[in-house]
Amino acid sequence: MNAVNAQQTSPQTTNPQPMSLAQLQRAMAAAIVQPLAAGYAMRATAPDGRPMKDVAASLIAPNSRLTAFERLEIYNRQYWFRVLDALAEDFPALRAIAGGRRFEALAVAYLTAHPSRSFTLRNLGARLPEWLAAHPEAAGPRCRLAVDVARIEWAFVEAFDAAQRAPLDAEEIAALDGDSRLALQPHVQLLALNYPADDLVVELHRREKHLPGEASVEREENAEKQTRIPRLRPRATWLAAHRVDLTVYYRRLEREEFLVLDALGAGKRLGEAIAAGFAGSHLAPQRQAERLRAWFAAWAELGWICAPAAGQEREALRQATP
Repeated sequence: MNAVNAQQTSPQTTNPQPMSLAQLQRAMAAAIVQPLAAGYAMRATAPDGRPMKDVAASLIAPNSRLTAFERLEIYNRQYWFRVLDALAEDFPALRAIAGGRRFEALAVAYLTAHPSRSFTLRNLGARLPEWLAAHPEAAGPRCRLAVDVARIEWAFVEAFDAAQRAPLDAEEIAALDGDSRLALQPHVQLLALNYPADDLVVELHRREKHLPGEASVEREENAEKQTRIPRLRPRATWLAAHRVDLTVYYRRLEREEFLVLDALGAGKRLGEAIAAGFAGSHLAPQRQAERLRAWFAAWAELGWICAPAAGQEREALRQATP
């Protein structure tokens, strides 16, 4: 790219002042990340009201075939095509639920509110489930299901590349008592959902792999034609997404099991976590003990339980101190 000798004009003077490199980079970034207009064109007006032709002319030189506006528009388009494709790759089930065109509008609205702030596209969708819960109309008539699906898909991303620490072995687990503090593996993601949507997400991800690798707009239309979403009845569902050998799995949890794990993850002592899990339960103490033994056996086999990191231990002690 041939940038022009970029200049800026002070309000007090008509003499143009050259931009520093940092100012030029910020101005270019602001122009490039501006959302596209209809027809995937660069907007005619900048956010500050200036014509984009003037903005482009201050940032980039024309060449023999393209104006400064047209050259800047290429960068503007490619930025948005890339981030929209990246978001679609992380949320294929949400795209299927919402529909291709609605998902694109949803993605543009979300990225306008929460533009990329990271060097990696991995973090692009970190706030999408939260944003979608606050803007359910963006997902269409199946908005509550769409929020659950988005939460499951983001948990997939988190579970896939979050850290893994040394799990407690059987001997260490056998030595636990009510005052023990434990932690969950960072890759274990706990979800309390309104729908049993995990199987649906897995199926939609499987279907996505079989869609042809067309350009993004064509792929959206093709996905919308091929995908038929079964009706799901709302039902409280508790889920854990976790990783085994670089593969992410979902595991359904009982409500009490979820509450115990959630309390352990929050830094509660083991006795407190168990009490929180069975608060209001109608299970007899013997049945509670049986459930706990079965859960701990499963958690140990999966390697979910580990010792808290030093920082977690200090924070838990601080919160417990009156």
